[in-house]
Amino acid sequence: MADRKRSAAHTGEGQARPMRVLMIAPTSFFNDYGCHVRILEEARALQALGLRVRIVTYYKGRDLPGLEIVRTPPLPWRSHYEVGSSRHKIAFDVYLSATALITALRWRPHLIHAHLHEGALIGTALRALLRTPLIFDFQGSLTGEMIDHRFLNPEGPWYPFMRRLEVWIDRQPDLILTSSIHGARLLIEAFGVRPERVIPFPDAVNTEVFRPPQPEEGPALERLRAQWGIPLERRVVVYLGLLAPYQGTDLLLEAAARVISSDPHVHFLVMGFPGETTYAARAQALGIGGHVTFTGKVPYEAAPLYLRLGEIAVAPKMSATEGSGKLLNYMATGLPVVAFDTPVSREFLGEAGYYARLGDAESLAAWIRYALQHPEESRERGRRLRARAVAHYSWEAAGRTLLALYEALRAGKLPRWVYAPAPRRTMTGPEGYGRAGHEPFLPTPQSLKRHPGEHRGWDAR
Repeated sequence: MADRKRSAAHTGEGQARPMRVLMIAPTSFFNDYGCHVRILEEARALQALGLRVRIVTYYKGRDLPGLEIVRTPPLPWRSHYEVGSSRHKIAFDVYLSATALITALRWRPHLIHAHLHEGALIGTALRALLRTPLIFDFQGSLTGEMIDHRFLNPEGPWYPFMRRLEVWIDRQPDLILTSSIHGARLLIEAFGVRPERVIPFPDAVNTEVFRPPQPEEGPALERLRAQWGIPLERRVVVYLGLLAPYQGTDLLLEAAARVISSDPHVHFLVMGFPGETTYAARAQALGIGGHVTFTGKVPYEAAPLYLRLGEIAVAPKMSATEGSGKLLNYMATGLPVVAFDTPVSREFLGEAGYYARLGDAESLAAWIRYALQHPEESRERGRRLRARAVAHYSWEAAGRTLLALYEALRAGKLPRWVYAPAPRRTMTGPEGYGRAGHEPFLPTPQSLKRHPGEHRGWDAR
């Protein structure tokens, strides 16, 4: 009976009203990349469990059916703005703060779920006013991202101030969810956040939508190839995500030139934005323009079919602090993945990934060639990655866990986290370069109930 009453409190059964969650998204939601996908899928997973989710975001962005979205008014002097760090974001966030305050006072949410550091800062003010629990969805270091975007100089006069601000923001929320175990370690070890306030909550993927190609899809995939002028005899390497130096786009093109020079039957399908025209010119300058297709922005709904064109996928992201949700899309599609050797890549891919030395275009090219030259091994790795995504990273399971964390936070009974080092295994590849991995850990509602006082399960070495 008690369980049914608690369920009714969140699903709206009987006379109870569903839990209301105010999400603060300081970005142009929805756009077809990165943290936007995490916000979208979290909201959908919570709605499927009967919660009401209202997203407060910037005035630009794509409205999606079934979501409650509240947008800021447009800035009178800035109707267009670039992705990533910008001085204009200060004004956007002032508008967002006012919009979030008005929405919160009218709607009276039970819980605030803030994304990115600007959202956590706004959420801190709202929590003080409304006495409402605050969850911070941590996607990466604020100063780290600003440096990656070349918006902040680590040797400049503003860096110490921004670093102190980041530390202060990180220590305010009642609970921080990190998109990777590496992110949890970063918060505790580098920013001094108390371990009991940090829980790894990795990105997830809809494994029914992102899946390997089926035989009956052959004609549709051939039409898509023809649409983009990709010859049928070419073996396709796919990339999906933002285009920028910190995403490794420049190094990807350098690696592509090396691969194509040794095997002209390889084609690179680069899906993403911004700056696709600039990068296309760079590909022409490298002499590989006829072997690289830039699609520009691909709608999230179309991404699964585009990925099914690929034989292998590449993830050259350079950032050491941000998550990498695209890896899960690759994994669920059953693609073998070549990635730079970062903690986040290892966390998601485990031993089934191909790892190149960070920032080394020659190493990246060597691993792409290796994956193409060993198709049976690559297909087996793709199958293992697909199984790993299904077993550990589904949004359905993640939604249930998120609801359990909401309930625990509102009841003041969050688990304490104890570091438990995971076993590490190594393997070698064409360069004799060591690789290691560990099993993923995603808390579940059952594990939280079994261990209300403490919980083990993630590598904090």
